[in-house]
Amino acid sequence: MTDTMRAAIATKAGGPEVLDLIQRPIPAPAAGEVLIRTAAAGINRPDIMQRTGALPAPPDASDILGLEVSGTITALGAGVEAALENSKVMALVKSGGYGEYVIAKADHCLPIPDGLSMTEAAALPEGLFTIWHNLFDRGALKPGERVLIQGGASGIGTLAAQLAAAWGAKVFVTAGGPEKCAKLSQSGIEAIDYRSADITEETLRLTDGQGVDVVLDILGGDSINKHLACMAQGGRHIGIAFMTGMIAPVDLGLVMRKGLWLSSSTLRPKSDAEKASIAQSLRTNLLPLIASDKVRPVISQSFPLEEVAQAHALLESGKNIGKIVLEIERAPQ
Repeated sequence: MTDTMRAAIATKAGGPEVLDLIQRPIPAPAAGEVLIRTAAAGINRPDIMQRTGALPAPPDASDILGLEVSGTITALGAGVEAALENSKVMALVKSGGYGEYVIAKADHCLPIPDGLSMTEAAALPEGLFTIWHNLFDRGALKPGERVLIQGGASGIGTLAAQLAAAWGAKVFVTAGGPEKCAKLSQSGIEAIDYRSADITEETLRLTDGQGVDVVLDILGGDSINKHLACMAQGGRHIGIAFMTGMIAPVDLGLVMRKGLWLSSSTLRPKSDAEKASIAQSLRTNLLPLIASDKVRPVISQSFPLEEVAQAHALLESGKNIGKIVLEIERAPQ
């Protein structure tokens, strides 16, 4: 093994064209950490925001992009169980996923369920951590309840919809255009075209006027009151992104009359201990759904590391259905 690796960074704030491949020293794991030889890495909206300068990386994070990977553990830091060496894992990482090697906390790594490829595994960690914490923990989604998931064609949307359905909930999603809605409906999930339908009216129609118990919102902005209007008594509104704006007037009278809960959370600033706790919940509650083949990551397209700019451009275009993944490990020569 050489002592350097290829990695992708944004050379400055800007569009996909600012992404470039560089050579960096292979990092060494500290206590409680592992070194992963990266097979594949998922592309996420926070990567785009970091690249554009809208969401700078935390001070203790690498400038190498990437928050989730799959790969093989090749070195262990002090205090890490020896049995983990050479095991194949998927992991949530603070940064560095777009590199041929990446550091991860040992307790932020998850076993890869049988039957999943490395590409599929790389599409899961960020979504699993986010969905468990927001939809199932904070949102307290229960079997038999109704949930509306905005952005149902996105990587996180396709995963959240499957997990909620496997949990026993009645799932409704939104997507843009008849083609996306038709593809989502083929999986048995009710898809609402937000470009042609009034979300509030259509959701109330589909639920016989009862509304939904949980909304998983990626839009924010003025959409929030449309969501509140189609929620059931005691409903929980969970914001995980603000694609249409971070500030909007909220009908507090409606919140009061319905006894609604509004919450929001983001994963990256959480402590290592909080993330480790979420990882344990995933092992217990969500990985069995994937292992039983009830849930499968939807891959829109994969790209080699050299085409990272094209991968970012596709995500920004909004044309993807499912996750976009970078294939990082080079094929044997």
